[in-house]
Amino acid sequence: MILSEEISLLKSFTHYFLHLVFPVFIALIFFRKNWKKAYLIMLATMLVDLDHLFANPVFDPSRNSIGFHFLHSYYAIGIYFLMLFFKGNIRIIAVGLLFHMFTDFQDFSLWQH
Repeated sequence: MILSEEISLLKSFTHYFLHLVFPVFIALIFFRKNWKKAYLIMLATMLVDLDHLFANPVFDPSRNSIGFHFLHSYYAIGIYFLMLFFKGNIRIIAVGLLFHMFTDFQDFSLWQH
């Protein structure tokens, strides 16, 4: 029981670290000149989770967001990928959205216990 609780805590920590802290490193590495702006834009891409409000229940820990919610669909991810080929803020948004999708993917796929 304790091991399961520890894994759940580590899973939550990893999820929120990847959503809130790791984008700082992405911004510093890929958008050094305007890293603060890039970081804030990437944080703003978390608004993509508003599509969870259309699900019932809104949060289900046993549900994979990828492929379930419309802004987490494979079509949407394809659009986010195409956005990488634009310059400026569009590219930053694309990076933020794609990293968000990676975070949600790893949250469901790599932490099954």
